[in-house]
Amino acid sequence: MIALLALHGVLACAAPWLTARLGPRVFWVLATAPVATVGWALLQSNAIREGRAPTEQWDWVPSLGMELSFRIDTLSWLLTLISGGVGALVLIYCRHYFGPDSTGLGRFAGYLTGFAGSMLGLILTDDALVLYLFWELTTVLSFLLIGHRTTSRTSRAAAMQALVVTTAGGLTMLIGLILLGESAGTYSISALVAQPPTGTTAQVAIALVLIGAVSKSALVPFHFWLPGAMAAPTPVSAYLHAAAMVKAGIYLVARLAPGFADDSIWRTALLALGGWTMIHGAIRALRQTDLKLVLAYGTVSQLGFMTMLVGTGSQAAALAGLALVLSHALFKSALFLTVGTIDHLTGSRDLRTLNGIGAQMPWLRAGAVLAGMSMAGLPLLLGFFAKEAVFGSYLQGLEGSTGPLGSVPAEIAVLAVILIGSALTFAYTGWFLVGAFGHSADRPITPVEPGGQLLHSVPFALGVAGLIGGVAATWLEPYFLPYAKQWPQLEPTVYVGGWHGFNLALLLSVTSWALGYAIYARRRVGAVEVHPRWRPSAEALYRYAMGQIDRASVELTGAVQRGSLPVTLGLILTILVVFPGGILVFGDATWPTELRFMDSPAQAAVAVVMIVASLAATRARRRMRAVLLLGVVGQGTALLFLFHGAPDLALTQVLVETVSIVVFILVLRRFTGRFPDSAPLRIRRWRALLGVLAGVTMSGLALTAATVRTEEPAATGLWESAKEFGGGKNIVNVILVDTRAWDTMGELSVVLVAATGVASLVFLKSDAVDATRALIRGSREKRYVATAPLTREGGRRWLSARELPAAGRSTLFEVVTRLIFHVIILWSLYLLFSGHNNPGGGFAAGLVAGLALAVRYLAGSRRELLAAAPVMPGLLMGAGLFLSAGFGFVSMLFGGAPLQSWSFDLSAPLLGEIHIVSSLVFDIGVYLVVIGLMLDLLRALGARLDAVIEEDEAERDRPATSAGVGP
Repeated sequence: MIALLALHGVLACAAPWLTARLGPRVFWVLATAPVATVGWALLQSNAIREGRAPTEQWDWVPSLGMELSFRIDTLSWLLTLISGGVGALVLIYCRHYFGPDSTGLGRFAGYLTGFAGSMLGLILTDDALVLYLFWELTTVLSFLLIGHRTTSRTSRAAAMQALVVTTAGGLTMLIGLILLGESAGTYSISALVAQPPTGTTAQVAIALVLIGAVSKSALVPFHFWLPGAMAAPTPVSAYLHAAAMVKAGIYLVARLAPGFADDSIWRTALLALGGWTMIHGAIRALRQTDLKLVLAYGTVSQLGFMTMLVGTGSQAAALAGLALVLSHALFKSALFLTVGTIDHLTGSRDLRTLNGIGAQMPWLRAGAVLAGMSMAGLPLLLGFFAKEAVFGSYLQGLEGSTGPLGSVPAEIAVLAVILIGSALTFAYTGWFLVGAFGHSADRPITPVEPGGQLLHSVPFALGVAGLIGGVAATWLEPYFLPYAKQWPQLEPTVYVGGWHGFNLALLLSVTSWALGYAIYARRRVGAVEVHPRWRPSAEALYRYAMGQIDRASVELTGAVQRGSLPVTLGLILTILVVFPGGILVFGDATWPTELRFMDSPAQAAVAVVMIVASLAATRARRRMRAVLLLGVVGQGTALLFLFHGAPDLALTQVLVETVSIVVFILVLRRFTGRFPDSAPLRIRRWRALLGVLAGVTMSGLALTAATVRTEEPAATGLWESAKEFGGGKNIVNVILVDTRAWDTMGELSVVLVAATGVASLVFLKSDAVDATRALIRGSREKRYVATAPLTREGGRRWLSARELPAAGRSTLFEVVTRLIFHVIILWSLYLLFSGHNNPGGGFAAGLVAGLALAVRYLAGSRRELLAAAPVMPGLLMGAGLFLSAGFGFVSMLFGGAPLQSWSFDLSAPLLGEIHIVSSLVFDIGVYLVVIGLMLDLLRALGARLDAVIEEDEAERDRPATSAGVGP
């Protein structure tokens, strides 16, 4: 099962690359994944018939109780066959539906294949949380597929509507699944069904889960998103909105029904919503003139029908429900693909204008007629036998035995709804078939362009499949029984397939055909065309709600996000004081019984300096003074770390604080020297009070946090594991590159994103990039670097780059820079290689190297920085991430866990004993990433700002010319 999911994922990722080389033929390759899925599912048929459920399991997130647990039983087997079989045929159909010049074909192919894999994962998983992940994957991919035509406003709006509705339902369902899992103590779906939790919490959870299911399967009141989704290409409609995605809600209801169907909320909600949806969708289908919308509203109706069956909670209804799920997938996908072919070859879907195309496309017409007969429930087709089983399941209560609902009035009411819905289904089936393939002498014949054979043969094959399914329905029933037998056996038994004789179920079927024909006949003369001037509309309510949300968000954003940093910070701090602070004051907080204010007088002295600097920073009116005072606070924090016996943290704090001051100074060059804030006295007092309250709140949280610990500290055993697992004595560094290396990998990725974001926000175009590229190419242009080692007078210069103007030079700074630059670089290398046992490591070493580059920049401006580091920052960061990630893969190649380290003790002449740890490679990657980040910041905030300042000065010195004065 995991291999099949991986196959779908690999093909989905490779689809754009394959499409660029194969064009539309790529769909033959992509179809191999669902074909393999169908083949594998067929191999499990004997196990399914015997009631066995093969499983696969792989621990994923043990701390959250999440595991990749997959299980195939009768229900998942059937849905796997539907998803894989219809998915394969739809992909094959796409071979001729799309042309070589179709826009975004590779992207579309990848999305469709990825959706097939996501649907397969949703069907097979036995973990509720993993089910939600696949559930949302199908939501996102359906959004991308519906909005495939990105230039179409209708497609974009329909995609967004489907995304909002199904995502909201999915999030609601997630809360319900969590409540169920926590109540039962397990997230295993099979365990939840076997021993369902009870009580008020369980009932609330069931209601929340059902909201997610009915929103996904487009039941009233969420039905409106499905017809809108018809803006997608027709193959998407045939797969997602007939055979796969909308079945997800049906599948979830059917999966949980054996455990929860007896709950009053469950059965009442599903029967009411399902019946309402069945009637409403069928009536709306009869009012449509677009073939695709007829099928769309018909799908809504059928989804309501299936929900009633799988949600009833009886053996007979469950058996009939599975048969209906299969027949619906076959006939509705066939009809959707039929519409796709008609639209593709005639350019129209309007049944009022189509005329005479049946004679021109006989195979397509034959397949559509077979599919329509199955949808209408006519004999010999699988839809007929499914409908017979449906009537039989609810007639049990009227024939003397206990019915599925346990109440004769309820049985009669449900039968009445199904009878009316079936009649309406017959009517809109005729409306569709006659409108698509009928012939009228009063209208011109619709011309049909030639097309690929697949456009005709695939819908025909699906239509014939419905006929074969009807003939073989008796053979299919044993495969459905293991699911239905989860409920007690009922007598008389309801069967799927075969001749049951002249009975009441057959009479109801005939009655539905007669009523359906009467409704169709009246529809043909326009009797059902009457529309009220106004009627409640779920879609109108949705649009109104979204408009109000948009308006409220704009007004709220305008009120609290004014572009003012003081207002933003004030809001953040106010929330901090009100909520966590309120809990400290009014809640049941546990305070420590005793406090230790200091360990030595040195700590008190440092604290006094930090407090004075903090107060002075609040009073500072000049920006630079405030920055330096804040730097004093940061350096004081480093001293406190040092006094607590944490030299590694102290070193890192000093370096980070120094880098922060450098960045502040670079940015402040473009600001005025003084703060422009001239707030009234009352505002300043309010800010002071808020700052004090925030500080008190954080102090209170720090004090109480230590008293409510319920688990062992995370640092327990780190000293021992640092030596045994990581082979080093520096616990901090070993944590970064060994015990918590995955966290560091994530942080490196964040650093790359942050660096790119900073550079992009500061400037969209950087001359520094062009300068670096010129250096790499060996350019000798004076604009970037003068490489001659001598000055005009023949003496050697202190720095490599061209000399600065006299006003901007500091000879002493240049001399000191030349003397200490290489020493700093050597120190950074020492910190890098010794960091496993002594203070240092890749992060600290990278900061030191970055500060060395900052010194070169400050001494010689941007040209000196380019001469010191003639390399692209992105290259450094990419190489660093490659080394760090590559180290994890290499360790796996040697049989270890990802990012596992090995230690080696070597003896070298002169050097003596050398201790080497393989995680040094990971640390070198961190080193390169940090240097790249520092270089990127210096280029963006330093070199580019220098160029802007020079341009501004040149513009200011340029003599003004009189406008409009000619020679």
